[in-house]
Amino acid sequence: MLKNFLRSYLNYTRKERTGILVLTALILFFSGLPFFYPLFISPTETDPAELEKAFDGFPVQENDSLTDDRNKDPYQKNRYRSYGQEDHPAPVFNGTLFSFDPNTLSAEGWKKLGIRDKTIKTILNYISKGGRFRQPGDIGKIWGLHRDEIQRLMPYVNIPQQETEPKRVFEKTERKAVMLKTFDINKADTSSFIDLPGIGSKLASRIIAFREKLGGFYRIEQVAETFALPDSTFQKIRNYLLVNDPAVKQLNINSATADELKQHPYIRYNLARAIVEYRNQHGNFSALSELKKIILVTDELFLKLSPYLTIR
Repeated sequence: MLKNFLRSYLNYTRKERTGILVLTALILFFSGLPFFYPLFISPTETDPAELEKAFDGFPVQENDSLTDDRNKDPYQKNRYRSYGQEDHPAPVFNGTLFSFDPNTLSAEGWKKLGIRDKTIKTILNYISKGGRFRQPGDIGKIWGLHRDEIQRLMPYVNIPQQETEPKRVFEKTERKAVMLKTFDINKADTSSFIDLPGIGSKLASRIIAFREKLGGFYRIEQVAETFALPDSTFQKIRNYLLVNDPAVKQLNINSATADELKQHPYIRYNLARAIVEYRNQHGNFSALSELKKIILVTDELFLKLSPYLTIR
């Protein structure tokens, strides 16, 4: 009985036997194909000189000492850089930063800022034909001015608002017109702010307190960052605000502690700690732009914070 079972189980039809034979032949053919390939196709010889010339066209990345150190320690690379981000040397600027009005600055002044002669000529030609810079961001429209130069110069642009006649504001509570004048927000006391529409003693005190924590205002728009100050109120009072003296108190990032850094409204504790840790691992900062190597420092934050920092 077992013999009959095995015979019926192992018995193949004619079609199945043909399939097995074809499949076996194909397996043997493809298995032996690599051994017969050289008999039909001769390998081409490559001239070493041509091969070397071809590789010369590929870019080669040169690592500096900072990059080498990061390759050895992936923790540092991920901590202070975005994943996949290459190390590029910080742009070198030959010039001295100072507060300036682009509408009145002379060629010598632009040159002192480190601007190229060709770009200076473009700026002066624009102004001579009646052009004007109305806000700091307008310098970004200058042809030939590099993006890094724009970010470097913008915090120091100071375009004074033209003095106008005192505006009449009608106070419903007093039923009379009050005469208001513009004033310097870096020198004003609480009484100057209280006179403005929509500003009471509490908001005036907050503006002054915010100014002290910052170390001074370098742009009028910073007043709008005061806690609980409605934007609608700021829009009503901005025409009365001036920044005649944009000099601000600066923090030395090469000597300040994390506790000192975190006191600034624009620096949170995690960023203050990252600045100190980066300084301990890589030495003192040689330029403010090195802060961008810390992953927490975005371009927007750097532009906002740089006027309050120094390396000396």
